[in-house]
Amino acid sequence: MDDPVYRTLKVLAIGLGLLWLGWMVYEGLAREHIPGQKTYEAANRHFEDGRFDEAIAQYDQALQENSELLPALRGKARSLVQLKHYDEALPLFNQAIEQAPDFAPAYANRGILHDRMGRFKEAIKDYEKALELMPELAEGPNWITRFLRLQPEKPPTIDDRARYLKQQLALPEEERKLRDPEQDEQQRSYKM
Repeated sequence: MDDPVYRTLKVLAIGLGLLWLGWMVYEGLAREHIPGQKTYEAANRHFEDGRFDEAIAQYDQALQENSELLPALRGKARSLVQLKHYDEALPLFNQAIEQAPDFAPAYANRGILHDRMGRFKEAIKDYEKALELMPELAEGPNWITRFLRLQPEKPPTIDDRARYLKQQLALPEEERKLRDPEQDEQQRSYKM
């Protein structure tokens, strides 16, 4: 078989096979894995599926494997917020912000927590800090993310919420409407 097309396809197939094999060896053996990373990823899957108790257990396990795994700490705090364990979540967000003061989603999530706790001025400060650090948070989730979440309507962003709270706090106390349960429930936590 002296066909040049056959020889080219054969060399290409062997080359791609070796490339795939090399990648698998790199992923399995050579690449340095972060302790707790796989457990953290499992916790994220539980979180996305709405199984927040299981997510917390997995985040705790990831933190036992690697106490420096900051995303696991933030994930646990987000899970606690979903379960309405606000007093347990707040110190975790504070710790996460102390360890990484430039991570905007932590401020956004702590703002959501303050908002749900009725601490509206603190929520506004956190929302504004998050937007200062990462202005694109004002845009909210893109259409692909909304499609994957089966969310046709764009949910309110932290920018929308901060502006709304400022407007309401400027009104006389008896005219304020600081909560709208239907709208408030649509606001999602931020993970990055």
